[in-house]
Amino acid sequence: MSSPEVESGQLALWAGAVDAAAARLRGSLQPTPLREGPGLGRLAGSSAPLLKLENHQPTGSFKVRGAFSKLLSLGADERGRGVIAASTGNHGAATAFAGRALGIEVQVVVPETTPPDRVAAIERFGARVTRHGAECGESEARARELAASTGAVFVSPYNDPVVMAGQGTIGLELLEAAPDLDAVYVAAGGGGLLGGVAAAIASRRPGVEIVGVSPTASCALHRAVEAGRVVDVPHQPTLSLATAGAMEADSVTLQPCLQLVDRWLLVDEERIADGMRSLFECERMVVEGAAGLAAAGWLDDVRGGMARDRAAIVVCGGNVDQADLIAVLGGGR
Repeated sequence: MSSPEVESGQLALWAGAVDAAAARLRGSLQPTPLREGPGLGRLAGSSAPLLKLENHQPTGSFKVRGAFSKLLSLGADERGRGVIAASTGNHGAATAFAGRALGIEVQVVVPETTPPDRVAAIERFGARVTRHGAECGESEARARELAASTGAVFVSPYNDPVVMAGQGTIGLELLEAAPDLDAVYVAAGGGGLLGGVAAAIASRRPGVEIVGVSPTASCALHRAVEAGRVVDVPHQPTLSLATAGAMEADSVTLQPCLQLVDRWLLVDEERIADGMRSLFECERMVVEGAAGLAAAGWLDDVRGGMARDRAAIVVCGGNVDQADLIAVLGGGR
């Protein structure tokens, strides 16, 4: 249900970029499964939602789509100079995985506080890891400095139209597998996933409702859409680590999210935990907080009478820290 104010030419550009990404990715990544969640439906007293299983990606997260899309778009000279990313987890692992597959040297800058298991996950895919800074903003600044000084290509986790288009291929797969789809719930972080999926779906099936779900504790994109521009937002700790943090002021993701997303939901930490726990108990899925966030948005809509009959939840990743998983599963209902 894209806004009538959306310029058809702009929507065509966004959608065309997703089509180009799908063509690039063909042969590199297989479509992820889409299946019903009958246990989740029984829990909510509704029809079963569709679950788009991005936790089945080789790195356990949708991020590998955007990373592959970006690295496949590079010319021979750019590939030869290598790439640099900043990450605390999923984006770093995705860039490392794509780089190894394509023979491109990858360096990932992580904050000093990054847990060893996350560093090991990135290194397992062949990247060289450098620790710098107290938080990801400082790590990203360092990564950009290194890219500028060495000639390496900086790979943004979201603020890049080619990366966003790669994430948008999820929308194409959803429409192909579920032509009767009428709503999709997507976790909202920097907007690469949400903006890409919205562009893919709105261009082909404008009647499908796009619902963006943000954690109340860290909701930069939600507030940016409210204001019509990127604004400063306080950030508190959240289980939805993959969506946490600030947005860059020039982010290419803002306009598609502003123009194409139909509804926005805010979800608190208790409900994110409930979403994660529900996917485990009802569907036997171990998921990260951002996937629990999207599930919680759907559950809230069902309980509030807002959910549509044929809805999909993007289960965006399964890379949850052990301590968080133990805390969530031990929390009960």
